[in-house]
Amino acid sequence: MRRGDWARHPLITTGSPVITAKQLEAIGMPRRTISRRCEPGGAWRMLLPGIVLLQNGEPTEEQRVQAALLHAGTGSILTGVRALERYGLRNLPNTETVHVLVPAERSVADSGFVHIERSRRLPNPRVRSGVPTAPVPRAVIDAARRAPDQDAITAMMAEAVQRGFCLPRSLADELDEARRGSSLRSALLPILGGARSVAEADAWHLWQRSDLPECRWNVKIFDSNGIYIAQPDGWCDEFAFAWEIDSLGYHAGDAGFRDTLARNARYAAAGIVVLQTLPSRLRSEPDQVVAELGAALESARLRPRPDIRFFG
Repeated sequence: MRRGDWARHPLITTGSPVITAKQLEAIGMPRRTISRRCEPGGAWRMLLPGIVLLQNGEPTEEQRVQAALLHAGTGSILTGVRALERYGLRNLPNTETVHVLVPAERSVADSGFVHIERSRRLPNPRVRSGVPTAPVPRAVIDAARRAPDQDAITAMMAEAVQRGFCLPRSLADELDEARRGSSLRSALLPILGGARSVAEADAWHLWQRSDLPECRWNVKIFDSNGIYIAQPDGWCDEFAFAWEIDSLGYHAGDAGFRDTLARNARYAAAGIVVLQTLPSRLRSEPDQVVAELGAALESARLRPRPDIRFFG
């Protein structure tokens, strides 16, 4: 076929810039022409074996995903970090890998930036921007299994729950189905307990290691008239005691400082004893923080308990 014929084909002129070499051959392009155009300095790039980018620049993230799915074949499902990006999550482990699920019997291997996982437990995909994508709980656990950093895992799980993408129980169920190890369960435990950030997870672990009374996490508290007061990070209902893990970054600036002062004023007006702790001290000075918690709880115990109720 002459160049003019295949060069005007819709696959070249109006189709996706990511295409298989087999598709190009099917419209009449000689294999040697494909190879020549994908050589260094050529007009195109070979992103993966048999997967061509019809331009010579760096591929976009979307083009990398398209290439990965073409490499994996029909019925493949995007999962892990790249899948979570499509849902809008931000606190994700740092990776360049495109993680794809394929049927267990399929014979296809990792290549370049693509990690292929054969699975007998393929989820029902959600279509996100035209791409079959694993549901959030599956994508979170798949990403967590390949993330070496515990804080990154906790942050990802916490964001998925905090922003309403999934319930903590859904993550636990997915982890049970995956039959994975204790490190992921350790990251999930504070999320199941109510923590919604890495700092709150540190606070949850610290409280669990102490002999302090029961603490609830991220519950909403109201006065006797049903008027909302706050949603403390930690709440000891026995003594109407609030624990706030207040980072400098979150509470800095005019708006953050004003909101924190208003919150503390509501605590004071309601007779609630509150302790504020910097997140960094949970790791650098855990024993001192526990001592401060004990002293604050004792102060709360010695005064008449205000009529405060919680929900959550």
